[in-house]
Amino acid sequence: MKRTLSTILAIFLVSFFSQSQNYTSYFTGNSADLVTQPTGGICLMGGASEHDEAMKWFLQQSNGGDVLVIRATGSNGYNDYMFNQLGITINSVETIVFNNANASSDAYVIDKIKKAEAIWIAGGDQWTYTSYWRNTAVDSLINKGISERNIVIGGTSAGMAIQGSHYFSAETGTVTSAQALNNPYNSLMTVSNEPFIVNQHLTNVITDTHYDNPDRKGRHVAFIARALQDEQTQIRGIACNEYTAVCIDANGICRVYGDYPNYPEHAYFIQANCEIVNNVPEVCLASTPLTWNQGGAALKVYKANGTNNGSQTFDLNDWKTGTGGTWEDWSVNNGVLTQVASTEASCSISGLSSLENDWNIYPIPVTGDVLNIEGYTTEVIRLYDAFGKEQMVDINNNQINCSNLENGIYFLLINNLEIQKIIIKK
Repeated sequence: MKRTLSTILAIFLVSFFSQSQNYTSYFTGNSADLVTQPTGGICLMGGASEHDEAMKWFLQQSNGGDVLVIRATGSNGYNDYMFNQLGITINSVETIVFNNANASSDAYVIDKIKKAEAIWIAGGDQWTYTSYWRNTAVDSLINKGISERNIVIGGTSAGMAIQGSHYFSAETGTVTSAQALNNPYNSLMTVSNEPFIVNQHLTNVITDTHYDNPDRKGRHVAFIARALQDEQTQIRGIACNEYTAVCIDANGICRVYGDYPNYPEHAYFIQANCEIVNNVPEVCLASTPLTWNQGGAALKVYKANGTNNGSQTFDLNDWKTGTGGTWEDWSVNNGVLTQVASTEASCSISGLSSLENDWNIYPIPVTGDVLNIEGYTTEVIRLYDAFGKEQMVDINNNQINCSNLENGIYFLLINNLEIQKIIIKK
């Protein structure tokens, strides 16, 4: 990327360092805020070194705006890499290291989140991130940025792990595949569905990282089995090998980046096999090995190879359509995971886009006090605001009372599976 000396001096290319008791900031670029129109999306990386082409995709989604990196350890390793080494023109990169939880309410930190067109969550400890950011201004403003300003968000390792609507919080430490499969209710299995980072395309998704080192397939299956057993909720999985990245555009199309075929770099898209009626784990009990076998085909898994140009894709709208990848059947018998080559399911678990076809929800936008839901019988319905906070509302006679809700964007969740964006504009 060519820049004249005067331009370099004008935009303070040399990173500066500032520190407070609660956070440490490292800044590179133009100190004047630049407001752009980002094109949104999500970038998920497996936890080793970043894939340059995937990171370029992430930066391009900011449309030349300001990039904010948030983390709880480390320093400014991303600044020069993002700003000067990838050839993508952006206004600035700032890394804020949270020294403690109090940084989540610091006015400077809040202002930077409000102004960012792209937010990258570095690797670290996902319980630190969860305990520092959940139910604070940090997650509220990130979610507002996603829903109202279409910012792009990404992360690696722990930064990827916290982005699904379900997430392994690691509150009591990590858990291995062997531990999870041999006792899916052991104390290390701390999976949460409390709203945190809210993104439509990751609704009812739990991610996992470092999939090949160590092998985390077994614990990921155990996470999915637990959600099905405890919540009667069909959640799905997205996972990356260490050097693999999944970039999801605003339309829900995933591109998988890596250095295949030079290295075995893959992403996995995991779901319960919809061909099997009442597909639930046969045995999912405390202190007992998991069995979710269903004739050796309990789960359908799409395996995509990560290529340098992201040529292999998967569609999160139907969780079925892919290009370049292969299908596998996964199953667990008495704590042992088996993977065999297979074909795509003849059925399809409906994607997020199907809700309007199955339900009549009106009026949108809501201009009065009532939202009508035709087709509602005994389904579980929950309403979240743009910050990911559940709203307590009355539902009677197929109507939601919206009289106490402020104008803004909300998300209607039915059966923890299908989602509809709601706008209230009275």
